[in-house]
Amino acid sequence: MSNFLCKTLLLARCTLIAPQPTRYLDFRQRTVFYRYSSSGSDQHAFAVSYLINSFGFSPQSALSASRYVYFENSEKPDSLVKVLKDYGFTQTQISDLVKRCPSVLSMDTEKNLLPKLLFFEAKGLSKIEITKMVTGFPYILRRSLSNTIIPSYDFFKNLFQSDEKVFIAIKRFLGILTLDIKQYLAPNFDILLHNGVPKSNVVTLIQNQPRALLKNPDKFRKLVKEVKEMGFDPQRSNFLVAVFAIGTMTKSTWERKADIYKRWGWSEEEVFQAFRRNPGCMMCSENKIMEIMNFLINEMSLEPSIVAKCPTVITFSLKKRIVPRASVIQVLLSEGLLKKNCSLSSYFIASEELFLKKFVLPYEKESSKLLKLYKKKLSLSTK
Repeated sequence: MSNFLCKTLLLARCTLIAPQPTRYLDFRQRTVFYRYSSSGSDQHAFAVSYLINSFGFSPQSALSASRYVYFENSEKPDSLVKVLKDYGFTQTQISDLVKRCPSVLSMDTEKNLLPKLLFFEAKGLSKIEITKMVTGFPYILRRSLSNTIIPSYDFFKNLFQSDEKVFIAIKRFLGILTLDIKQYLAPNFDILLHNGVPKSNVVTLIQNQPRALLKNPDKFRKLVKEVKEMGFDPQRSNFLVAVFAIGTMTKSTWERKADIYKRWGWSEEEVFQAFRRNPGCMMCSENKIMEIMNFLINEMSLEPSIVAKCPTVITFSLKKRIVPRASVIQVLLSEGLLKKNCSLSSYFIASEELFLKKFVLPYEKESSKLLKLYKKKLSLSTK
């Protein structure tokens, strides 16, 4: 910030260049503007004015952002804006992009911006897709094409074996091409393979949660060892879910969630065994755990131990899956058409097609009523 504390002369220059934005500044804004405009150069004066007039920056934010831009006239930024508009960016999108990452305005359009856009286009991304990616994660424009973006793309292309799958991964995590492959992702990938995790499982993890491997390799190695010692089989997919769960959860968060389950009647051992069955039950928010446990135990009158044996149900949506299906089950139970000892998995884990075949269609007299009830609950979940 000290590099941009100016002399009083700069304020006069800024005012001459952009009188309108500063005319109606209140006392606090004027104070900030004088403070940051009391020394500096014509370059910063013009940058402040340009940010205010072209992208709707407030005087304070323009002064702050001017630390990251370097141009003395509008030629460079105007050229960059024109190229972005040619690719389908709206003025609003460009303004949002610049506000999030103002340094893009200092990029050389021909040497830095265009090569990146052309690279994405050459790989099969449409201009609309490029626009979505860049507006969602503008920092990608500041990464080196040759040192970061291309090596990252090649790494994921080699893993996924298709451009299409790389694009899917990009859509799930827009910053995937800016990850540090050599320092984190590649070493941790090798750690998992060395510990017996099938390559296909690691690839699936990276496709869905690439940030799971963005850890110090030494710490990641200890994390993998800890999960193995908990009894998880590296050959099974839930091993990586456990790695992700433990790696992204603090000890205090784990304890808070475990305490919630215990308040609903689970023992310490049941919490641990539930986590082993499906680590996802500890990745749900505390509110979600409370709501679902309350519904299953108080509304469906299920024993806590029954729920503990099917923790996968905790990972489902209460409104979109559990409540609609439970409404059907409760009708069948109340009319004596269903035995109480059916497993939770048959209620909630089965696909919708299988659920309807098993709990709706076989009951000819009640099927229309049950189907109507089921669809009503589903429709309510979307409101």
